[in-house]
Amino acid sequence: MHPVLTQNKPRFQKAIDQLSKELMQLRTGRATPALVEDIPVSAYDAVMEIKGLASISVPDAKTLIIDPWDKALTQNIEKGIRNAGIGLSPVVDGTVIRIMMPPMTEDNRKQMVKRMKEMLEDAKVRIRSVREDVRGDVIAQEKAKDISEDEKFKLIDSIDEMTSSFTENVVSIGQSKEQEIMTV
Repeated sequence: MHPVLTQNKPRFQKAIDQLSKELMQLRTGRATPALVEDIPVSAYDAVMEIKGLASISVPDAKTLIIDPWDKALTQNIEKGIRNAGIGLSPVVDGTVIRIMMPPMTEDNRKQMVKRMKEMLEDAKVRIRSVREDVRGDVIAQEKAKDISEDEKFKLIDSIDEMTSSFTENVVSIGQSKEQEIMTV
């Protein structure tokens, strides 16, 4: 593999990794710590994520329990979850926060799929942006006479193949996530 491709493959992979992280935060009807762990909370005169302030556990498929390490932050965490706009209603139960996952309606599922497709399209745009940057580098190398014109065309074809591969990966991830969301 040409060094240009080797150097830029992590940039393509970063778009996939970011998409995976975003999709983990989509509510599918099952409780998962990823739904709340990155929610910002005001704590200690700063904004921190919940995963840095509490332990998050999943006792069953419909319940999340957030146990703050500093019990004085319980109200702040509850407020952060309410203000996050993700449709969850936290309940303070002594020193822990309990979140019962509301049942997903057909309309909720369709909204989640719509939001997921927007995320997929953003990932495809990021991949195409990387492709254009790499193409620009290859064209600049050819103009500087660092590579031949034939090598430029071979590299551009290889870049397009890599782009297609990563785009197909995005589509595959989207199909499996859509199936997960629509499963009752």
